[in-house]
Amino acid sequence: MSCGELLDVAPAPTPDVAPSWWRRLVRGRGERPLAAGSRPRSKRRRWPRPRLTLPVLLLVLAAAAWLARSHLSDVLTFTEDRAGDPKPLHPVAVSASSESPAHRAQAAFDGFSNRYWAPAGRGSGTGQYLDAEFDRPVRLQKLLITSGSSANGDEFLAQARPSEITVTLISAEGARTTKGINLNDAPGQQSFDVRGSDVTRVRLTVDAAYGVRSDRRVAVAEVEFFGRQ
Repeated sequence: MSCGELLDVAPAPTPDVAPSWWRRLVRGRGERPLAAGSRPRSKRRRWPRPRLTLPVLLLVLAAAAWLARSHLSDVLTFTEDRAGDPKPLHPVAVSASSESPAHRAQAAFDGFSNRYWAPAGRGSGTGQYLDAEFDRPVRLQKLLITSGSSANGDEFLAQARPSEITVTLISAEGARTTKGINLNDAPGQQSFDVRGSDVTRVRLTVDAAYGVRSDRRVAVAEVEFFGRQ
């Protein structure tokens, strides 16, 4: 070959060199480099998707609150009951299964412990009852009973005294719940926790009595209710 001839010599191939570790780290899982002579693919336009997370979350919370509303009400009622002392609840109407002419049902709710209710018949008074009705539903918490014919010790034993009473709470819808209470044979007030919501009427039924004699009637000097309107 003469010096004037043009030499067609192909360049020597460049050896593949692996990228350094820091380049691989920065690149991560990005797009791979294009091969020589290839075109980049056109990217399709992606429409933004509506973000439903917040509305769905709000709907779920609303549904949960609706389902748990009764439990939340119970929690609020419990908090209110513990926050303050219960208030006196005064019935607007009282009655009895029977009553002695001198000892009417009203005597057990008049605020005086030296006057009392007694049924018409003598004896233990089992099955006889007092009814108290409220003008609107109340939340009952406590019941006070002064047993016997008087709170005074020298008059207390003059008549028979209830030893067991069934308390029946009646709601505005007619639902009934009962609780049995045992009384001590002692003069003065006796306090009982009797709780109920939406109560419109309370019945106290005598189940047994102390000091029963054929010439005595069972006597209740005073009944008081405490709770919230």
